[in-house]
Amino acid sequence: MRRYELTDEQWEKIAPLLPASEGQRGGQWKDHRTVLNGMFWVPCSGAPWRDLPERYGNWKTVYDRFRRYRIEGAFDQILDRLQLELNAEGLIDLCLWQVDSTTVRAHRSAAGAGLKRGAR
Repeated sequence: MRRYELTDEQWEKIAPLLPASEGQRGGQWKDHRTVLNGMFWVPCSGAPWRDLPERYGNWKTVYDRFRRYRIEGAFDQILDRLQLELNAEGLIDLCLWQVDSTTVRAHRSAAGAGLKRGAR
């Protein structure tokens, strides 16, 4: 297994939550696990989608599936399910959950206030 990839245990928890790949227009989908590993590789590595290694398939396929999962709410379902399971197992410390609403004010010159009129 490579860095950023799902372990067998992680995969077993989320596999049933993913859309069925049979019966789709255009033939069989590429393996969900491979595509998900590609989705995780991009933000973890900081690389653009087009630099996705070939072992995950075509970057466009991975990106399109990422968009589809996001729009259809697949990631939300996975997160909800994992939170419920982990909480039931006592693995989530609810005291550690927080929402950070920190804001940082920018200096007035950051908005161009220091520029003379007409100058850009």
